[in-house]
Amino acid sequence: MSQQSATEHPTAAERHAQAEERLGTAGVAHRAVSAPEATAANLAWWDADADDYQATHGGFLGDADFVWCPEGVREADVALLGEVGGKRILEVGCGQAACARWLAGQGADAVATDLSAGMLRHAREGNERTGAAVPLVQATAESLPFADASFDAACSAFGAVPFVASVDVVFAEVHRVLRPGACWVFSVTHPMRWIFPDDPGPQGLTVTQPYFDRTPYVEVDEEGVATYVEYHRTIGDYVRALADAGFTLTDVIEPAWPEGHSRTWGQWSPLRGKLFPGTAIFCTQRG
Repeated sequence: MSQQSATEHPTAAERHAQAEERLGTAGVAHRAVSAPEATAANLAWWDADADDYQATHGGFLGDADFVWCPEGVREADVALLGEVGGKRILEVGCGQAACARWLAGQGADAVATDLSAGMLRHAREGNERTGAAVPLVQATAESLPFADASFDAACSAFGAVPFVASVDVVFAEVHRVLRPGACWVFSVTHPMRWIFPDDPGPQGLTVTQPYFDRTPYVEVDEEGVATYVEYHRTIGDYVRALADAGFTLTDVIEPAWPEGHSRTWGQWSPLRGKLFPGTAIFCTQRG
């Protein structure tokens, strides 16, 4: 997979501006957001942004590759899910489902879910291009439409977890659908990134936001209705929520910025990546 330069596609600011225009985004607020409002806002956002997201990042993510993060960590290299052949594996917040298709190519029985019909449309197109037959299910991570103990592993690469009102509910749902001893591995923006502006350049190196402020980041239209919602949790918040749900934390991986990796992805860049982590990958096991 090639590392494309940011100039080959619209910049992150341009891409987000297009989605914001479609949704009538007029400003930013920091306020409490209920689960229904967050679900509605993020469903509309990812439907509006799906085409531009795929145009910008599709080449980096591939049609059937499992990339955990903008730093380019691949499941093929790190095997965080262990041996996947013959296992039934759930991808939560799959986007265009490249990870699930890679798992299927390794012999797994992969199933992929996402909230957004727009992203699942790209997932279907990816299935058609590759000939994969990965089942695609539209669902929120807070209510997974699967039977108890029906999966051998679950994963999420920057999907769903930062956008839901309650990770306690999500982790409980993942725990419910996993068999005893199964692993649950997910990657999110590193919590310390919350304190910096989303800027890949020098302005993104100055602290502007308290790490301990969990007030959601909300974009709103002229009437104050949310058009995008993202939640901040500290490292400790994630650890406690996982323990409360019945998971044993086995590792937290904070990928270093790789030598020669020049791609800018939104607020990820070589400048920031060399100074502090951009991703946290939580590796857990169901008790």
